[in-house]
Amino acid sequence: MRFLPQSEQVAFARSVGALLADADTPSVIRAWAAGDPAPGRKLWTRLAEQGVLSLGEADSGATPVDLVLTFEQLGRFAVPGPYVESIAVLPALGVAVGESVATLAAPPHVPYALDAGFADAVYLLDGTRLAAAEPADEIRSVDGARRIATVRATGAEAVVDPVAPFERGVLATAAQLLGLGAALLDRSVGYARSRSQFGKPIGSFQAVKHQLADVAVALDLARPLLFGAALALDSPTAARDVSAAKIACTDAAYLAARTALQVHGAIGYTAEYDLALWLTKVRALVSAWGTQRFHRDRVFAAIGTAR
Repeated sequence: MRFLPQSEQVAFARSVGALLADADTPSVIRAWAAGDPAPGRKLWTRLAEQGVLSLGEADSGATPVDLVLTFEQLGRFAVPGPYVESIAVLPALGVAVGESVATLAAPPHVPYALDAGFADAVYLLDGTRLAAAEPADEIRSVDGARRIATVRATGAEAVVDPVAPFERGVLATAAQLLGLGAALLDRSVGYARSRSQFGKPIGSFQAVKHQLADVAVALDLARPLLFGAALALDSPTAARDVSAAKIACTDAAYLAARTALQVHGAIGYTAEYDLALWLTKVRALVSAWGTQRFHRDRVFAAIGTAR
């Protein structure tokens, strides 16, 4: 099967990317990590005006492919905030989020609520029971801009079907990882072209070329799995396909992060250098919405059942 996004879908994703490119997201990320949500909320409002926050609503006409293309852009610019929860998950649980900042915890695979202290609404999904909640203890994340916390239920419970919302959360996270990996590759290629050693750009060295090529191949192989999962989101193979996409996108992004560190050398380890904002986000998302082991087990189980 050959698949290409429609021109309207690509144009919308590009418009989101153009907005984010002008938003100085490194400053937004650092302010969010420092406890100042104002720049992040301003960006949230701009994205809402662009139509991003309505993508998860049933009457929006948006498809899972639209979701993937948009979250790839959000990942490419490492945008902080509970976008997965507000756009991909809570509307699928029947929660009307609108333009508010909303988040949730959904143990066991999502034990903490992201940015609960900054959110207008917090929820706890315990099995099939969804309830309003409030943050309890904040947990330190490897990514300073991911402020995670345990939550406790405070309101009446509603019975919901958690299966499809979980798959949407996994899919959106996988798309973020693919965007993060692509951004890291772009940064690494640019640095390799400008950084000289022994009188030559380090990008001219065969060893560096091979490392960057490996990342490009990993990202290119992950992308079809991601879009295949988006197309299969409402099919009986959704769990298998979404997990396969999460595995591939996570592995590719993690390889991109490791390669970026090697290409940049010592400067890549400094918190002041913007690269660190992308590196720590990749590391945090590796286990977000299910660990690699969990998703591999789901794929293996599905293959075994099919046989």
